[in-house]
Amino acid sequence: MSSESASAPHPAATPPATGWISTPVTADLLRGALDLEHTAHGVLPHRLPARARAQCADGLLAMAEAQPSGVRLVFRTRATAVELDALRTKNAYEGAPPRPDGVYDLFVDGQLTGHDSVTGGNVSLVDMTTGTAEIQPGPAGTVRFTGLPDRVKDVEIWLPHNEITELIALRTDAPVEPLPEGGRKRWLHHGSSISHGSDAASPSTTWPALAATLGGVELTNLGLSGSALLDPFTARALRDTPADLISIKIGINLVNADLMRLRAFGPAVHGFLDTVREGHPTTPLLLVSPLLCPIHEDTPGPTAPDFSNLSEGKLQFKAAGDPAERAMGKLTLNVIRDELTRVVKQRAADDPNLHHLDGRDLYGEADFAELPLPDQLHPDAATHRRIGERFAALAFGAGGPFGAGCAQALR
Repeated sequence: MSSESASAPHPAATPPATGWISTPVTADLLRGALDLEHTAHGVLPHRLPARARAQCADGLLAMAEAQPSGVRLVFRTRATAVELDALRTKNAYEGAPPRPDGVYDLFVDGQLTGHDSVTGGNVSLVDMTTGTAEIQPGPAGTVRFTGLPDRVKDVEIWLPHNEITELIALRTDAPVEPLPEGGRKRWLHHGSSISHGSDAASPSTTWPALAATLGGVELTNLGLSGSALLDPFTARALRDTPADLISIKIGINLVNADLMRLRAFGPAVHGFLDTVREGHPTTPLLLVSPLLCPIHEDTPGPTAPDFSNLSEGKLQFKAAGDPAERAMGKLTLNVIRDELTRVVKQRAADDPNLHHLDGRDLYGEADFAELPLPDQLHPDAATHRRIGERFAALAFGAGGPFGAGCAQALR
């Protein structure tokens, strides 16, 4: 198996002897996206529907939901070569080292067999001091996988979780057809940048993707970097998306943004869950509290960039709040965990399919001592793997809320 990339579509002289077959990228070839927008270049997968996007003008949300975390091209073919033209939009931060290129993961019959990245593309240059961004345009690129086995097979290409990706053209040396649903349970997950996959090595190794693989389920990942904020339009997206299992990880972004006080938080959680339950009244639903994050365990937000180590290539974060402000209702991670425990206990009396997981069971003090958060906020690739394995064991394992029968609560 080999893979390579180029900065522009390959010329006509490069196809295999049989010639390239172009296949339009349509919704039936994509999984993990809730909407598909036709652009001047091709199609852009979205993880929130158009109606939700129209209800919020926040640039961070627009960026996050258009980064296709968990979205993959899925088809059946006997092709031995696959090319995908794409126009990426990659983030960069003023004064910071370049971010790693996004990765495309290739699976053949469920086995990871290749990686590639595109070059070129647009760059969104962010000034962390002002929060503004400038788009620097660039050319489309091509990801190519060759040497695939010459037999009918199921192919999945996981799109980069950290780059907006417009899909321009799909070419193969044999016809492709949509892959029928395999009968696996559909897991719908919502969370913050950690669920989105921040600092994971590749799209199939974000913690939700790893957990989905271990749990044998189909993932729709609504992890939205910086945007797990109990927004009603996100609750409606969860409500309207088919799912057999649902998890909601909430807390860290509310502290990061210093968005609300305790008085508003509890009712907002109830309202969010009420909306989800309108569409999924009996679906197993797991509410996950924040992972350990020492800077915000007992210190409120907002979170601020820490430029003190930028000369060494390290962009980190710090808590800008005052612990004394908890008395005025400011949220910390411990305050949020206590309130989520109370909400689940209250609702579970009438909702036996509602469950709770303390995020520190996924990543706690002992884990931080061994695998500290490099920027004080986000886990690295090894920690994503640990979180994914822990979630799979606790949620999908025997006795877990997503396990066989989905009958036992995780308290």
